[in-house]
Amino acid sequence: MEAYALLLAATLNAGTVLALAALGLLINEKAGVVNLGAEGLMLCAAIAGFVAVVHTGSDLLGFAAGMGAGALLAALFGVLVIWLGTNQYATGLALSLFGVGFSAFVGIKYVQEKLPPRPQFSWPVLGDIPLLGPALFKQHPLVYGAMLIAAALIWFLYKSRTGLVLRAVGESPASAHALGYPVRLIRLAAVVAGGALCGLAGAYLSVIYTPLWVEGMVAGKGWIALALTTFATWRPARVLLGAYLFGGVTMLQFHLQGAGVDVPSQMLTALPYLATIVVLALISRNPTWIRVNMPASLGKPFHPG
Repeated sequence: MEAYALLLAATLNAGTVLALAALGLLINEKAGVVNLGAEGLMLCAAIAGFVAVVHTGSDLLGFAAGMGAGALLAALFGVLVIWLGTNQYATGLALSLFGVGFSAFVGIKYVQEKLPPRPQFSWPVLGDIPLLGPALFKQHPLVYGAMLIAAALIWFLYKSRTGLVLRAVGESPASAHALGYPVRLIRLAAVVAGGALCGLAGAYLSVIYTPLWVEGMVAGKGWIALALTTFATWRPARVLLGAYLFGGVTMLQFHLQGAGVDVPSQMLTALPYLATIVVLALISRNPTWIRVNMPASLGKPFHPG
């Protein structure tokens, strides 16, 4: 039973990285913008957060640095695709490639760096409950923060006027523009907010989840987060559940290895990506379902007349 409690704890921890990034990408896509640069963006945020903690010893500054790096790169992406009209898919891929190379260059001298001792968190009384305590109530505050962000995003998108305007821009930017809304600025704000959340995911990865810096350490999580938005049919609650599902699959490989299961390690490492492919293949069998839930202007440029 203790092994399952540890697996659950690791699942929540791993799922938090995916949830933060996927919720950020969801904001982008609700406004009609596809950002394929999440992988590179998260890597730049990861090294920014790690460097900040190495030099200041403050995790909060590390998270702020990661969010700042993510927001800055996302803003650059937004200007290119929203104002200059570059192709969203090609620009996103270019951002991803840039992030991979730039983070590797900046992080060369930080590969051997060590972070200060990591703080341990526990809820009073609840953290001492056998099995459930270590699994659910001894997590980093950002694990619970991801859940709160998902809840806040549900309220924002479906209960607030600003969220309604954001969704209107994603569905019909021409109609929103005709009603007097600044479509380009709204899209840029959504892209920057989404980039900040992706940056927070990258910083959490290098500061808390690992914690260390290794070249390419995001290891495909940005692409899985991107797939999660489709898997969840653009719903925040489903994004959160999907993140924990994929986090569980990721941690399952280590659980099986620890249990002595005789399966090639390469096959176990491939499990999260195989799961992603299977899920997307199953979803794509019902294109009507995707079309009904997908923002109508997703990936389409808007040029005000």
